[in-house]
Amino acid sequence: MTDTIIQTTGLSRNFKKTRAVDTLDLAIGNGELFGLVGPDGAGKTTTLRLLAGLLSLSEGEATVAGYDLRKQSESIKKHIGYMAQQFSLYAELTVLENLRFFADLYDVPKEEMAERTENLLQFARLTEFTDRRAGHLSGGMQKKLALACTLIHEPKILLLDEPTTGVDPISRREFWDILTNLHLNGTTIIVSTPYMDEADRCSRVGLIYEGKLVICDSPRKIKAELPGEMVEFLTDEWQKAKTLVENLPGVLEAQTYGEALHLLVDDGDKRLKQITKALTKNGIEFRGARIAPVRMEEAFISLIQRLEDDNG
Repeated sequence: MTDTIIQTTGLSRNFKKTRAVDTLDLAIGNGELFGLVGPDGAGKTTTLRLLAGLLSLSEGEATVAGYDLRKQSESIKKHIGYMAQQFSLYAELTVLENLRFFADLYDVPKEEMAERTENLLQFARLTEFTDRRAGHLSGGMQKKLALACTLIHEPKILLLDEPTTGVDPISRREFWDILTNLHLNGTTIIVSTPYMDEADRCSRVGLIYEGKLVICDSPRKIKAELPGEMVEFLTDEWQKAKTLVENLPGVLEAQTYGEALHLLVDDGDKRLKQITKALTKNGIEFRGARIAPVRMEEAFISLIQRLEDDNG
């Protein structure tokens, strides 16, 4: 890995009797695009707020951009851009006024403000909307403006908390195009996301469950953690099909996605034939039976299921 820009050892945060983040050990490289995933309440937001210096540590140590999070949290803030789930844009201010406001807030030198503002407007594809009030922008445009405001002081590190939640698929893709460009230009980005296709775009992904880091690796290696192969059947009778096949020999797990039945099996070729036979024998119609590549979503659900079974 390149030089480490964020390092945590035993990072923990308690809220009364709740341990929101539990002994988190993280090492994030300079220029890395790092994804944080986990179910609601897993501790993703608390982790980002700790790294942003917005919450004090209950236990453990952490350094961000060379600063000690316990002793120098105020010094860290000028090196990071933090975008909360509900970023506070000023609805009555125009796009341009919002950018200028955040430039003043971050003490951007006056002589650099015009150039940075222009560059960010182009970057976020908001040049045509400079006079539109933030409250009148679409959800996707608001997210892009929020990101532009977060970038106005040219931070080394971006901490983004579920930045694309609630926006349409096209805006989501545009937002990620912007993030990819930032990543390619050397910005370190930590992004929490509920979308597994977004996690797949990260250099590495950390799965947090009940405040603990369960696994931290590249998407390819996380997907390789699944034991066996994935077979897919498309059927209108997926509930009936799932009940029938989930207890067949060699079927390790069954997951459903709309009309798609995804089965984790010990041997793809062998079980595809057996399951096909079983469905046909029971009069369940299906189409598109195949061995399918494992997706992040399946790996994530499988890991969570195993954790819940172990804790159950």
